[in-house]
Amino acid sequence: MDRSRKWLTGFGVVLLTLLSHMTSALEVPLDLPQPPTITLQSPKDYIFDPRENIVIHCEAKGKPQPSFSWTRNGTHFDVEKDSKVLLKPGSGTLVIDISGEKAEAYEGTYQCTAHNEHGTAVSNNIVIRQSRSPLWSKERNEAIVVQIGVSLVLQCRPPAGLPPPVIFWMDNNFQKLPLDKRVSQALNGDLYFSNVLPEDTRNDYICYARFPHTQTIQQKQPISVTVLANSPEGERRPGFMMPLGPTSTKMVLRGETLELECIADGLPTPDISWQKDGAELPSSRMSFQNFKKTLKISDVNEADGGDYRCIATNNLGTAYHMIKVTVKAAPFWVSAPRNLILAPNETGILTCRVNGEPKPKISWFVNGVPIENAPEDHSRKVDDDTVILSNVQSGSSAVYQCNASNEFGYLMANAFVSVLAEPPRVLTPPNRVYQVITNNPALLHCASFGSPIPTITWYKDSKISIQNGDPYVIHENGTLEIHVAQPLNSGKYTCIATNNLGLRENHVYLEVKEPTRILKQPEYKVVQRGMSAVFECKVKHDPSLIPTMTWLKDKGELPDDERFEVDMDSLTIKDVTDEDEGTYTCMMNTTLDQDSASAMLTVVEATPTPAIVYEKPDPPTDLELTDQTERSVQLTWIPGDEHNSHTQKFLIQYEDILHQPGVWINLTEVAGTSTTAQLHLSPYVYYSFRVLALNRVGYSGPSHSSAQYRTNPAAPDENPSGVQGVGVEPGSLVISWTPLTGFQCNGPGLEYKVQWRQKDVEEEWSSKNVANVSQFIVSASPIYVPYEIKVQALNDYGSGPVPEVVIGYSGEDLPLSAPDNVQVMVHNSTLAEVHWEPVSFPSVRGQLQGYKVLYRRERGRHETEEDTEQEEQVLTFSGNRSEGRLPGLQPYSVYSLFIKVLNNKGEGPPSPSKTFETPEGVPGRPSFLNVINPSLDSLTLEWGPPMKSNGRLTGYTLKYQPVNNTSELGPVKVMTLQANETTITLSNLNSSMLYKFYLSARTIKGPGPIVTEEAFTVMDTMPPVGPAFGTVNTSVSEDGAVISWEYFGHHKNVYVEYNIENSKEDWTKESVNGSHSHMIKGLKPGMSYRVRVVARDAADPTVHSTNEVLVTVPAVPSRQVDIATQGWFIGLMCAIALLILVLLIVCFIKRNKGGKYPVKEKEDAHQDPEIQPMKEDDGTFGEYSDTEDHKPLKGSRTPSNGTVRRDESDDSLVDYGEGGDGQFNEDGSFIGQYSGKKEKDTHEGNESSEAPSPVNAMNSFV
Repeated sequence: MDRSRKWLTGFGVVLLTLLSHMTSALEVPLDLPQPPTITLQSPKDYIFDPRENIVIHCEAKGKPQPSFSWTRNGTHFDVEKDSKVLLKPGSGTLVIDISGEKAEAYEGTYQCTAHNEHGTAVSNNIVIRQSRSPLWSKERNEAIVVQIGVSLVLQCRPPAGLPPPVIFWMDNNFQKLPLDKRVSQALNGDLYFSNVLPEDTRNDYICYARFPHTQTIQQKQPISVTVLANSPEGERRPGFMMPLGPTSTKMVLRGETLELECIADGLPTPDISWQKDGAELPSSRMSFQNFKKTLKISDVNEADGGDYRCIATNNLGTAYHMIKVTVKAAPFWVSAPRNLILAPNETGILTCRVNGEPKPKISWFVNGVPIENAPEDHSRKVDDDTVILSNVQSGSSAVYQCNASNEFGYLMANAFVSVLAEPPRVLTPPNRVYQVITNNPALLHCASFGSPIPTITWYKDSKISIQNGDPYVIHENGTLEIHVAQPLNSGKYTCIATNNLGLRENHVYLEVKEPTRILKQPEYKVVQRGMSAVFECKVKHDPSLIPTMTWLKDKGELPDDERFEVDMDSLTIKDVTDEDEGTYTCMMNTTLDQDSASAMLTVVEATPTPAIVYEKPDPPTDLELTDQTERSVQLTWIPGDEHNSHTQKFLIQYEDILHQPGVWINLTEVAGTSTTAQLHLSPYVYYSFRVLALNRVGYSGPSHSSAQYRTNPAAPDENPSGVQGVGVEPGSLVISWTPLTGFQCNGPGLEYKVQWRQKDVEEEWSSKNVANVSQFIVSASPIYVPYEIKVQALNDYGSGPVPEVVIGYSGEDLPLSAPDNVQVMVHNSTLAEVHWEPVSFPSVRGQLQGYKVLYRRERGRHETEEDTEQEEQVLTFSGNRSEGRLPGLQPYSVYSLFIKVLNNKGEGPPSPSKTFETPEGVPGRPSFLNVINPSLDSLTLEWGPPMKSNGRLTGYTLKYQPVNNTSELGPVKVMTLQANETTITLSNLNSSMLYKFYLSARTIKGPGPIVTEEAFTVMDTMPPVGPAFGTVNTSVSEDGAVISWEYFGHHKNVYVEYNIENSKEDWTKESVNGSHSHMIKGLKPGMSYRVRVVARDAADPTVHSTNEVLVTVPAVPSRQVDIATQGWFIGLMCAIALLILVLLIVCFIKRNKGGKYPVKEKEDAHQDPEIQPMKEDDGTFGEYSDTEDHKPLKGSRTPSNGTVRRDESDDSLVDYGEGGDGQFNEDGSFIGQYSGKKEKDTHEGNESSEAPSPVNAMNSFV
């Protein structure tokens, strides 16, 4: 027994030692020996700008000062052999000068090592990569021509940079292209059009890529888009342009941002919305971008995985896309290893708790060496994520590295174990003075170090030992906290740090100061213009604190004006103006606290008679307590000056110095004519009273406090409210209540007597007295039984009133039994009624919520019908039911069902499965009806059986009837067909006739819905018995030409067509269906027109027409003289024409004399066209231009701005080579070769792959 007890005691000491080291992280003073600690290192992924030096940080501390070394790509990196590499003195930071060098040579994986005689610490693997901004590959973009309404994607495909570029689209004028719900940029940079409009036509869609590190911008060749409107696309349902298909997948790492994107096409433009199956979207971390086409969720966690549904909707329908999101995780810390400071023979634990998906692999290293390769240490034991160091000895200090990795990344942490025997030392400076304001918390620090870890004890005034407990709390780090500091807490405090190697003490001082308070507040002032206003502000403060008085106007500084005079306790405003009106605040500050008060200044018109000044009343004075009893006292006072406004009421407040010191609570109000009040009091309260007066201006300041009045303790007057009993888990009952306040307890030692017993069971009350809690748990109770509950308050002076009994219930459990005697009554082919025998109430084991009926269609009763997997359907019937109806069943089917009972805990077991059948119903409509093989007098119909026969088909009913030219229906013929028939040929039909067909299927329950179809018989190809048209008559009136005709055909579409005689224009067509005459309006007077009547039909390729008739519209007589017929006008025109002809001949002769030059000779004399001078003012080509008239060459086109442009119809060598916009002259020579390459107009695009503007001009767009 003794040995066992001794072993347990020793184990407890070790456990306490381990816990103390696990819960505290000590910093070793730098004057003590210690292994290296990495204090600064570069990020794991370092992308450098090749224009700047590479700086790889590595800083560490230790005693002695650590030395540094580096590895690159796993091998030693000799810094001294490379003149371009500098190691900063006293540091491990590398500075690599890459000017004039190939930066790629220094790319790789670097790791820093810091070493001293006590251990080795290593940095993370730092991957160094050069930033890259490659040029766009040269390409020729084909012009895009699309019809209006179709969807379109303009691909960007930027060059792969490091880091990836930022993409944006602009035009030639460097204006960002407008984006909206219809036109949007995808995350990959492509530009999507849900449907194109005519305004989308332009030839300068340009994609730009900005590379962040180098701040360079690359440009893609412009893309030209032309939208045609000659064959517009009709409205259509939404469809997804990206992603494709019904589902897609997305993987995201924990802590990163999830970006889901859906871009849909459709007309009208669809709206996008998002849902998550089975859960709500995380509103606090979620945002929509790109007009809701992009869903972003920041700081992803495991709960964000699941199925996300993207919904695209327009007025024609809805499209869905499911994105299955999987959340993986790079390793992340649960608990990183922390430095251990151990004394010889102590035991410590290093823990490396990480998580991730997939689960990270943990590897341990000692001084940078894998632990399995390190020298053997019998005091060390490795258990997965834990290293246990037992009975450590001096000289065994080391740095341990924990590496946790999975496929998505790694974590690496250094933690040293320093074995020291060090007496205590106090790190907090001695004789520090702490100052706090009364009723505020005070924190006295005692930071210490030692090995073993010192124990901290506190003393006040060097003799009073301080223990944990009200009002003191000693924290684990040695800090002493006083929750509510009072003046009596002032004094000298001593902390003593002790371990087995000695002790060290330190003295600090606490000064508790009086709070700063404004005793006389500034008061509301109404002052005449030109008079003076004085605001008083008298303050009380701790004499040892230096106060600073500040005045504010409307929360800002006072105006810089000599009229404002600030004294010690007042503000005077002389010669008041309207601008002085406002709120003035007196603010008193000390180094520890402050107090403030405000008052308004109202400026009024100056009047001959003195204005009545209304102010707040003065505080009441001379408070006196009389007629003192246990529960009441009478308070009297003397009112202060009312200041021209009658007192409306007095407010009496009290302070409970025992329970809530410094807090004033409203007690009662009395009329403004009273000067006394009878106050009803509570036991065990230390009362102080004060009075405030109210008039129409406001409340006065509070009066001075009355003398203190203490009431004696007594038993509680009331019990706690809100008593209830609820079962959270099976077999338990949680009794809760709202506790009494300190004011309600009526005395010290407040407790609650909790009583309970099972209802309707003869047993005694169980009881338990508890304190400082608001609930009590009764365990081992039966499942869901009623309990009688009482909670009574009591204190050291007795019990409260008899408590009321409350009924509560213990915890529920799942139901035990299932409903019996399940019966099904089938009412018709789609409705059944199910009956069952309810379960007994004891078996429910909880509050009955209802019954759940689960049913499924197993198969159809038709022997040829294939079995299909059907989804289970559920109906829940609330309450204590024994029947329910099952609507919406499928006819002629076999169903199975079972029933479960429900309570608040869940579902009970299922009843035995019950099978029932539904009778036959009317069938569905035939699946299709087609007309094939039409002939002169016959048609063949074929159809498919209904998708849902809902019984045994007994046959089909076919009805058909002809439709004449005026859409009138003829007589109906009815045919009855057998169930196995799916085709029939109808004979003896009229040729060239439209027929309408109606087909329905039948069961014994009757016919189902019909399917319809229309078709023509073939037109008779024999010569017609007579013409389709008869006589055509014409007449002309002032309103127009009237055409009438005889028509004997059956065609539906009849037109009158006309055009001007001898004209090649198309015929003008006007519809005249159902009529035999028509008036043509708008004909020109004096003109002759050809007119004909035409009949045509889509089902008949033959066009019937009347002979053309000639209609002449008489000219309208005019009184005006036609100038064109006058002789003088004709002579004038002839003279002008002759003059123009002479001028043209002269110009032609002069042109031939001055414009010719020998091109071939010039070409031989000047082999290099680039050296030819080019005049900037007129765009001509030096000596090869016509210096006299500067006219353009014949056949060339020269815009007004002087630049040479190529017409789209001209053939050019530019299409076949790299020449400029040259044109051929009239003698066949190609003069463009002498011009050099012209700069193209901005509307023709820019073929350069470089940015056309400075980088800074672009940054504003990204």
